Amino acid sequence: MSGFEQLFPGSLPRLVMFDLDGTLIDSVPDLAAAVDNMLLKLGRKPAGIESVREWVGNGAPVLVRRALAGSIDHSAVDDVEAEHALEIFMQAYGESHELTVVYPGVRDTLKWLHKQGVEMALITNKPERFVAPLLDQMKIGRYFRLIIGGDTLPQKKPDPAALFFVMKMTNIPASQSLFVGDSRSDVLAAKAAGVKCVALSYGYNHGRPIAEESPTLVIDDLRKLIPGCLDLCAEITLPDAVQSPPGNSIVVVTRKLWMKVIKALARWRWRA
Repeated sequence: MSGFEQLFPGSLPRLVMFDLDGTLIDSVPDLAAAVDNMLLKLGRKPAGIESVREWVGNGAPVLVRRALAGSIDHSAVDDVEAEHALEIFMQAYGESHELTVVYPGVRDTLKWLHKQGVEMALITNKPERFVAPLLDQMKIGRYFRLIIGGDTLPQKKPDPAALFFVMKMTNIPASQSLFVGDSRSDVLAAKAAGVKCVALSYGYNHGRPIAEESPTLVIDDLRKLIPGCLDLCAEITLPDAVQSPPGNSIVVVTRKLWMKVIKALARWRWRA
């Protein structure tokens, strides 16, 4: 039985929201190169790809602070130093994404969902400025009508604000929505939004098995969501009780933010 058949018996979700890094693409090699470039310019030793793989998932500012601390715990890092390092990192990361690749099965799944008329959105903690060029390079941008970067809204995952916003914009309820990610932040955001969550076992979860976070479903290939696509053997984990979001949880969007979102929508609407 496929993932969709297990999660939405007799139907499909109307909306599928995806994380990006560690879910659709493996971006760690390029992120590690940028981190090491930053550290070398600051007169420090490079961190290496395996350390960076454990640090990613909470946005560029947190990644930079972890790199400066040399660990997940970055509470002792000086804020001024972190701001300077972040500028170096952003410049280095913006120069190249040549080492980033799309995970197997991703294009097949996005294409299948598109043909079924399922609405798709991207919600990532990656800074917005990097998302559009990267999706173009990976040739998957056209599948997403809504794209929320880490600085599009005031809140980042694990805050559920972006999920609430996308569901509000598409007028699709949580009961007919799904979030697909790879990390603790993704699972927490989905649970807080009252949305079922599929987690990929191959992603970035700070070195911990994603099953420990109790998503609704754990799979190792995105195609396992599709009926009849693979010999499906997805593992259902025990989900937490899903609660309807409170009525006062709607995202408050300022005029400036609305203009930013409207521009993003106009930029991407033509792709689908």
